[in-house]
Amino acid sequence: MEGRAQGIPRARRGGRMKLVVLLVSAVAAVAADAPQVIYSKTFTGGTPPYVRVSLEADGAAAYNETKDPDNSEKVRIELRRTRQIFELADRLEHFQKPLESGLKVAYMGQTTFRWEQDAEQHEAGFNYSTSEDARALAVHFDSIVESVRLLVEFRRVIKYDRLGANAVVNRAAVLWDNKRLAATAEFLPLFDQVSKNEAFMHMARDKAARLADAIRAAGN
Repeated sequence: MEGRAQGIPRARRGGRMKLVVLLVSAVAAVAADAPQVIYSKTFTGGTPPYVRVSLEADGAAAYNETKDPDNSEKVRIELRRTRQIFELADRLEHFQKPLESGLKVAYMGQTTFRWEQDAEQHEAGFNYSTSEDARALAVHFDSIVESVRLLVEFRRVIKYDRLGANAVVNRAAVLWDNKRLAATAEFLPLFDQVSKNEAFMHMARDKAARLADAIRAAGN
């Protein structure tokens, strides 16, 4: 039994340890290589005046209305929308080229796109862009912003203002009909909660149930 511990040869135990180290290193390398598309918009006097959304390729997103990362609202974006966002970022060459049109148009706020992947970091900002891809990307992120703000309000009215739930569900329905409702997995338990609770108005319960069914039918 000399040279053995608990019946496992030292050479075999050493091989297993090396395998564990290699696996951990591989996982860390993949995590380090994971890209992010980051959207921010500053518009003094707007609601909100500042917003930032960072999105990872697996759909994990952080929404923030301040520059303090500790204030982020963590949500998960549908993989379909996430893929579309990353495809647009690829077509825009990860924002290595200017996006500002230079045209004299009304000020609509400063939009900035940023790509981060290890040492590769690029960003481009604009008030107005003639790039259809840039405008399409802004629409996706604007949808995320609108949806997350509605999500936060939905959670509040469920707790403190049940009569207000009907208005929120109606707004969610409009976003859904216009293909602008994002983070639907976050909305789903709230729709279920409303639809199954008789304390909410019948109209809200009925529409929430139909939205929940539609989200489940659509998948991710």
